[in-house]
Amino acid sequence: MLRPICPEIPGHPLHVIQRGHLRSACFFGEEDCVVYLGWLGGYAARYSCSVHAYVLMCNHVHLLLTPSRAGGVASLMRSLNERYARYVDEIQHRDGALWEDRYEAVPVHVGRYLLSCMRYIELNPVRARAVARPGQYLWSSFRANALGHDDALLTPHAHYCALGRDAESRQAAYRALFQHQTPARIA
Repeated sequence: MLRPICPEIPGHPLHVIQRGHLRSACFFGEEDCVVYLGWLGGYAARYSCSVHAYVLMCNHVHLLLTPSRAGGVASLMRSLNERYARYVDEIQHRDGALWEDRYEAVPVHVGRYLLSCMRYIELNPVRARAVARPGQYLWSSFRANALGHDDALLTPHAHYCALGRDAESRQAAYRALFQHQTPARIA
C-alpha cells in the first residue's frame, strides 16, 4: 500500500528519504554518486527547490529540500529517480525496481529543528559506521556546511545563515552542533 504524499508548502522545508528497493544498493561506485548529485542539482533548479543538506548512502538518500512552488519536490524526486534508475539499469545491466515505491517526506519545522535535521542527515555515515567522523565522508553536505568546501548544489537556509555573521563563524557554530554527537574530531 502506498503511503500518502506529504503536502508541499512553498517555502517550507522537507526531509526527504528515498530508499533502495528492499533496502538494496542504489549506489555502486563513486561515479554513481557524482552522476546522481549532478542530476539532483539540475532537477532542483528546474523545479525550484533549494537543497540545504544531503547524504548518499549505499542503499538510501537523505535530502533537506525547500520547494519554491507546490509540487516542486514531487516533480524533482520523480524525474531524478526515473533518470537515475535508467542510468543504473544501463550501467549495471539490470532490470527491476531500484527504489522503494515512494519516497518519504517529513515537514521540517523551521527553527532549531532545521539544524537538527541537517545534523541528523550529515551524521548518517557515522551512525552507519561508514566513517568515524562526518568530515571523512565524501557524499554528504557536511564538508560544505561545516568546513567551507565548495558545493554548488547547496543553498544555505536562513537559519543556517543566522549562525554567524560570516562564513567562517557560521561553519564554526555549525561544527559546534556536532560536538556532542561524535566524541572524536569532526573534521
